[in-house]
Amino acid sequence: MEELHPRCAGIDIGKKYAKVCVRGPGADPGGRRKADRVSEVVTTWGSMTNQILALREHLVAERVTCVVMEATGDYWKPYFYLLEDLPGCEVMLVNARHVKNVPGRKSDVNDATWLAQLGAHGLVRASFVPPPPIRELRDLTRTRTAVTRERSREVLRLEKLLEGAGIKLSSVVSDLSGVSSRRMLLALADGERDPQRLAGLAHWSMRGKTGALVQALTGQFTEHHGFLVRTHFDLIDKHDQVIAELTARIEVVIEPFRGFRDLICSIPGISTLVADVVTAETGADMTRFATAARLASWAGVCPGINESAGKVKSTKTRHGNNHLKGALGIAALAAIGTKDTYYAARYQRLKTRRGAKRALVAIQHDMLVAIWHMAQTGELYNDPGGDYYQRLQPDRARRHAIAQLQRLGYEVTLAQAS
Repeated sequence: MEELHPRCAGIDIGKKYAKVCVRGPGADPGGRRKADRVSEVVTTWGSMTNQILALREHLVAERVTCVVMEATGDYWKPYFYLLEDLPGCEVMLVNARHVKNVPGRKSDVNDATWLAQLGAHGLVRASFVPPPPIRELRDLTRTRTAVTRERSREVLRLEKLLEGAGIKLSSVVSDLSGVSSRRMLLALADGERDPQRLAGLAHWSMRGKTGALVQALTGQFTEHHGFLVRTHFDLIDKHDQVIAELTARIEVVIEPFRGFRDLICSIPGISTLVADVVTAETGADMTRFATAARLASWAGVCPGINESAGKVKSTKTRHGNNHLKGALGIAALAAIGTKDTYYAARYQRLKTRRGAKRALVAIQHDMLVAIWHMAQTGELYNDPGGDYYQRLQPDRARRHAIAQLQRLGYEVTLAQAS
C-alpha cells in the first residue's frame, strides 16, 4: 500500500502521559523485511505543557509531516492545541471508533504504532476541531447549558421537598420558581400558615385558581422546610446570575458570527439561545461540510447504514454531536407547535406513518439542511407554508378530503369555484 506520509507519528494519549510512535524510513528501504524498510520508535512523554512543548521539538527534529492522535475524553486538548500549528505538518484528531486496533493486541504501545501506520497510509479521516474563537464560544454555550440544567434540577429538588411537606403547589402552578410561587413559598418560610392569605399573594392572573391554591397550600410545612426552601431559592438565584453573566459574555464573543446567528434565527422554532448553540457547534462555516447531507450525518440526525448480504440490519442514527442535537430537538419541538408552517405540516404528515420520534428527527434534519443552504446563499428562511403538500399534490389532497367527509356520512359533490 502506498505511503502518503513516509514520516508519520501516532500519539496514544492518557491523563498523565502519552505514548508516541514515530514512523519513518528504515535502514534498508528496499529490503524484504518490514523491520528493515520501516523504523517505528515508541517513546513516552508527559502531559504537562513543558513536556508537550519538548515533544513538539522532537517531532520537528524527526521531520514528521503527519501526526495522528485519538480523541480520548478531554485529554487530547493540550496536545492538539500545542501541536496544531506545527510547521509543515498535518495534525489530525481522529474518532476512537474509526481507529480500533486488532482485538487481543491492545496496549498503549500498539495503539500508538497502529495510529502511525494508519496515518502513514492515509487511512484515517480528521475530526472537525473548530478554530480558537469558536472554541471559546463553545465553552460558553456548553457551560450555560450545564448551568441551566443544574437550575432545573434545583427546581425539582424544591418540588420534592414540598411534596414531603404536603404542599402540592406544583399541581396548580406551572413554575415553582415564578413570581407568585416565590411569594407564597417565602411567606410560608417566614411563618405564614393561613392558606387564604398565602393564596392572596398570587398574581392577579391566577385569581381563578384561588380555591385550588388554598387546597394546595394546606399541608405540614415546618421551620425545617422553610430553611430548605430559602436554601433552594438562593441556589436558583445564583444559577440565574451565572446564566445572565454567561449570556452577556456570549454576546461579546459571538460578535464576529452575529450575521450567521441572525440568519438562522429566521427559521421557525430557532430562538437566539438555540442559534447560539448551533453557531458554536457548527463553527458558522459550512464550507467544512461538502454537502448538506454531510452536515446532517456529522450531527447525527439522519438514518444510519448497516447492511449485510442484502439485508438492512439497522438504520439507527449515530451518536453525532449531542450538544447540537439537543439544541435542534428544542427547536424542532417549538417549530411543530407553530401555526401554518411547513415544519408543523411535515411533522403531522410523518407522525402518522413513522411515529412521533422519527418525525421529530426528520424535522431536525430539515432544519440543518436549511441552515446549510442559507449559509451558502446568505438568504433568510423562506417558509413554504402549511399548505405546501396540498399545493404539491392537489389531486391527492382533494381525494383525501372527500374520503374524510364520506366516512362522516356526507355525500360530496364538487363544483369548480368561479
